[in-house]
Amino acid sequence: MKIALIQQQSNLLKEENINKTVELIKKASKNGALLIILQELHQTEYFCQSADTKFFDYADSWKKDLIFWSKIARDNCVVLVTSLFEQRALGLYHNTAVVFENDGSIAGKYRKMHIPDDPGFYEKFYFTEGDLGFEPIQTSVGKLGVLICWDQWYPESARLMSLKGAEILIYPTAIGWFDEDSKEEKNRQLNAWITIQRAHAIANGVPVVSCNRVGFEPDSSGVMDGIRFWGNSFVCDPQGELIAYANHQEESILYANIDSKRTKEVRDIWPFLRDRRIDTYGDLTKRYCD
Repeated sequence: MKIALIQQQSNLLKEENINKTVELIKKASKNGALLIILQELHQTEYFCQSADTKFFDYADSWKKDLIFWSKIARDNCVVLVTSLFEQRALGLYHNTAVVFENDGSIAGKYRKMHIPDDPGFYEKFYFTEGDLGFEPIQTSVGKLGVLICWDQWYPESARLMSLKGAEILIYPTAIGWFDEDSKEEKNRQLNAWITIQRAHAIANGVPVVSCNRVGFEPDSSGVMDGIRFWGNSFVCDPQGELIAYANHQEESILYANIDSKRTKEVRDIWPFLRDRRIDTYGDLTKRYCD
């Protein structure tokens, strides 16, 4: 199965971001992609760099956004993984991935479970923790384990999705560097980000797809300079081998071919699920084992 990841730079104009994304989706579809993944919060700039109630207005279009991306999926006959700002009720919002089937219907959605609260990533101000659990989404191209950004760092998320039958782990994400960080620190952060996700593929015997933003986005509050999103979107196979890789500066459509037979081959030779000692893992439900 041919898939495509849309790695792009966002700006302050939502309409321009969307128009660019739609053109890239059309191109990817014409090139044979059956599954297309968009980056985290792809409609707008990454507004979570500061805490400002004005940005809640971005979620006002939630219902219209669903109708719009449904049409895009249907018109291009692709399964489309979007990342949207969900207004569940007034004052209640989620960072939500909505998966559209190739006929435009909603196959399912996932509300981001792990919400960061760090300088430049003030997501707890905007988003309520997800309450839909770690449930794979069944589509015409397979059972998708969709997670979002900060979820990338948690092996429990990847494991639960895999245990419930996810055939691919998919991470729309928005992560980057601060320019004041040293070159050595930037490399450490990037390598850790790639390594942890490749490890999820290996530990669970499934392909991993990670779609990141690219380019510099200033902090609209002026408190910080901004974030230079590091791109590096990638796809790896069930043994963690990189099969497609984008660079850290350029907008691009990253294509990859996912072979479902490869998952069986890897799980047959590395039967990690067979050898799990589930009778000894009870402490995993504790915050810390004091």
